[in-house]
Amino acid sequence: MPVKIRLQRRGRKGYPYYHIIIADSRAPRDGKFIERIGSYNPNTNPSTVTLKFDRAMYWLQVGAQPTDTVRNILSSEGVLMKKHLLEGVKKGAFDEAEAENRFEAWKASKESKLNKTIEQIEAEKVAAAKERLAAEVAINKAKAAEIAKLEAEVKAAEAAERAEKEKAKAPVEEVSAKTEEAPAKEEPVKETPAKEEVAPAEKAEVEAPAEVKDTPSEKPAEAKEKAEPKVEAAPETKEEKPAAE
Repeated sequence: MPVKIRLQRRGRKGYPYYHIIIADSRAPRDGKFIERIGSYNPNTNPSTVTLKFDRAMYWLQVGAQPTDTVRNILSSEGVLMKKHLLEGVKKGAFDEAEAENRFEAWKASKESKLNKTIEQIEAEKVAAAKERLAAEVAINKAKAAEIAKLEAEVKAAEAAERAEKEKAKAPVEEVSAKTEEAPAKEEPVKETPAKEEVAPAEKAEVEAPAEVKDTPSEKPAEAKEKAEPKVEAAPETKEEKPAAE
């Protein structure tokens, strides 16, 4: 039975992580598997790997074939390095102690590189945070300067407006003061003119139209009759003939 070491997808949409499993190559990706030997999470920086080292070594030694991604994971974790050293021990190139020393030296260098990478990532994060903070401080300073400028302009405009109002009030106050002083000086000199007396005849002439206006209800004919009184005709007297003598 061909056995493979491969990844089995887990997680939600947009955030996957994987189980490292031993499964039959004919089984579906997320189907039945023989054993789970670890997990791989690519969402972190650097990526997180948990692995059962001894079980991975066992399955490699019995002939399980890893996929490309799993091969890279096993190589970064030192499984392939350890397998290579054990093969050298079998061939008699060096003993197990030498193989173990070489593996520990490789592991130490790998950890130091990993620590440097982590430190670099942290330093980049800190630098990015400082840059964001400096940018925010610069933006806040620019906003504060702009607000101060606007406040200064508003104060200057208010001061100019007050000055114009004071200038406008000054002539009015001077004129009002002069007008108050002038009547006080002219009051004893000023004389009230006496009213002209109107003659009684003129009063009657002036009041006549008012009387006409007071009787608008009279008819024109009646008014004419009043103005021109009728003259009664004298009765005709027949001449008496003289009596015959």
